[in-house]
Amino acid sequence: MPRFTYGGQALIEGVMMRGRDAVAVALRHPDGRIVWATERLESGFRGRPYAKWPFVRGLVVLYETLVMGTRWLVRSAGLQAEDEGIEIGKGGVALMLGITAVLGIGLFFILPLVVATFTAGNIENDVVQHLTEGLVRVLIFIGYLALISRTPDIRRVFQYHGAEHMTIHALEADKPLRPEEIRQFPTAHPRCGTEFLVVVILISIIAFSLVGRQTPLVMIASRILLIPVIAAVGYEVLRLGARHRGNPLVKVLMYPGILVQMITTKQPTDDMIEVAIVAMEETLRADGEAVPAGGLDLERDPMPEPGETAAAVRAMTEADDAAVAGESGAPAVAPRAAEGEAVAPVSIDPPLAG
Repeated sequence: MPRFTYGGQALIEGVMMRGRDAVAVALRHPDGRIVWATERLESGFRGRPYAKWPFVRGLVVLYETLVMGTRWLVRSAGLQAEDEGIEIGKGGVALMLGITAVLGIGLFFILPLVVATFTAGNIENDVVQHLTEGLVRVLIFIGYLALISRTPDIRRVFQYHGAEHMTIHALEADKPLRPEEIRQFPTAHPRCGTEFLVVVILISIIAFSLVGRQTPLVMIASRILLIPVIAAVGYEVLRLGARHRGNPLVKVLMYPGILVQMITTKQPTDDMIEVAIVAMEETLRADGEAVPAGGLDLERDPMPEPGETAAAVRAMTEADDAAVAGESGAPAVAPRAAEGEAVAPVSIDPPLAG
């Protein structure tokens, strides 16, 4: 088993796996093929000593996950609707991240404070107001997840989420990456981002209670300014919990995160597990790790680059294979798109490696 602890993220009809030095993405193309790509982890913080410090490393991982995850989420959606085309650059991704951050802070941090202030603000005991705020935050969080999980598209994302977790479980157990082996494992995982959010919510109740009852402006500012601190502490708590998962007390404390994953992960189909397997194998290769023996050797194609057609990618790949085998040394010429065949959506910055 690789020494590094691998993680991942579900996408639209696909999975992104995060390794030590790179991420790999595998998507189910609308024509049924599995396409993949890799990208180096180059956030600007990589290699710097402080990026591995406790309480700093969590913020680095969170930043990389948000930026890279948003870009690939957009691209995975674009691949499923490539006949319409999509053009989103760094500015578009930054705008989406900004809007998401504002909505998230407003919904999960400011709104609970407002509700608690109007419902329990007249009670002299500050603990009651803070507990009310925490309860409202939990109810909003669970209600939001339960609501979006009822939509067919999000349910499929949650199935890919389950496939991602099950594949990581299999890797950590030194099992061959095959659907029948992977199905032995649960869809919940102790290092899941959902569990991280649950931990953040619980820590926020403690952190905001320490602030106490202040003027409305100070209380709102504290909810915003303490988010990075809470996230950094939450990451360390999650790491500690994953390392000591066998401890009965730790199991009890972290169990709420497992329960919430009953909403955010679903049992995947075999073809979804195959996509997760490709993402994991390509991540291992990008990190220079050995792919576990006994796999399926699933067929896969490089993901189309900007402006390329699926036919062009297939032709170039076949020509390269023929040249390596000595059957043909002639350079391949990319064909024009077949009638009705869509062109890959315009790329998202930065360009992909791999």
